[in-house]
Amino acid sequence: MNKFLLRWIINSLAVWVAVSFVSGINWTNVWISVIGLGLILTLVNVFVRPLAKFVGCLPIIITLGLFTLVIDAFLFWLTGQIGLMFDMGFTVDGFWPAFLGGLVVSAVSLVMGMILRDELK
Repeated sequence: MNKFLLRWIINSLAVWVAVSFVSGINWTNVWISVIGLGLILTLVNVFVRPLAKFVGCLPIIITLGLFTLVIDAFLFWLTGQIGLMFDMGFTVDGFWPAFLGGLVVSAVSLVMGMILRDELK
């Protein structure tokens, strides 16, 4: 399976899990919005994540990698803002829901990536 398509599916599942378990993340309960947000998150991770890690290199080193959680929160919040621009019915109500949502998305992506490790290579 195509690596991009597999990442898109994993990110869509991760967004759904984050929406289901984190209060402060709201959606209109339309499945197409979760699939669209998975695509947006995949594209944000491809294009913005490397730049964010480069810019945040020093804080990442100083905090021994914990600053990547803040970067994940920012990317999750950015995904929500882009989703609002496309009227996906997805809102993130502040930093802590974005932080927890980014943490959930990272955890689900890690687990699914380990399960599908051979497919992603």
